[in-house]
Amino acid sequence: MKRAQEKDSRQAEHIEERSTPRTPLIYDVVRRYGEEEMARPAVSLGWSGLAAGLSMSFSLLAEAILRLHLTEYDWQRLVVSLGYPVGFLMVVLGRQQLFTENTITVVLPVMAEPSARNFGCAARMWAIVLAANLAGTLLAALFCLFAPVIEPSLRETMLAISAESLQHGALDMAFRAVTAGFLMAAMVWLIPAADAAQFWIIVLMTYLIGVGDFPHIVAGSVEAFMLVANGELGIGALLGGFMLPVLAGNIVGGTVLFALISYAQVMKEL
Repeated sequence: MKRAQEKDSRQAEHIEERSTPRTPLIYDVVRRYGEEEMARPAVSLGWSGLAAGLSMSFSLLAEAILRLHLTEYDWQRLVVSLGYPVGFLMVVLGRQQLFTENTITVVLPVMAEPSARNFGCAARMWAIVLAANLAGTLLAALFCLFAPVIEPSLRETMLAISAESLQHGALDMAFRAVTAGFLMAAMVWLIPAADAAQFWIIVLMTYLIGVGDFPHIVAGSVEAFMLVANGELGIGALLGGFMLPVLAGNIVGGTVLFALISYAQVMKEL
């Protein structure tokens, strides 16, 4: 009888170890992470956000390298987009601050306790991280365009990819950005249960963003800043045609849709 009980206990432990964490547990992990990040000093958030902006430039660089060495076929985009996750892998696995991750991690603590203090902390973090991300992508764009370390052919390929990514109208960009925001929030939600598969979760979600041509405010800003610095895009078009619509779309997809839905499915169990 005792052996049977021990066997049942071991089986139960084995099943628990291999099972996916319950939804409230995933919610609590993401919420706690958001609380910890909101409590960090501004200087830490700023430098981490700047590093993330610099890292994100490697997505465009990797895509350009792949395109430069591939002949033009119908499936070329499917292969070239494999370079898009590179920057995200550097940022997420390196625990650098990325604005579109914060559209869910910062919002969940606010939903759990909608106080003036939490709203202020969330706004502070969003402002610091977004500004730092964009500062990083601007520096990266200027470096790629003017530093004598990138071959002219590779630089032209980066500009060509950038021009193609920003060819949509403002309204189209906004709606496409909703999908990117939703996928980024889904990635953050899946990572706590992914264990050793975190790498593949990041690759899959960000590859869908890249291959689907769904604009991302940070990754896309590298492309936009390169076009501006090269004289191919005006400041007005940068703000009205890319920055504002894409920022709004990413926030709607990550916060209004995914974060609210995630909170709604567990709010009666908290």
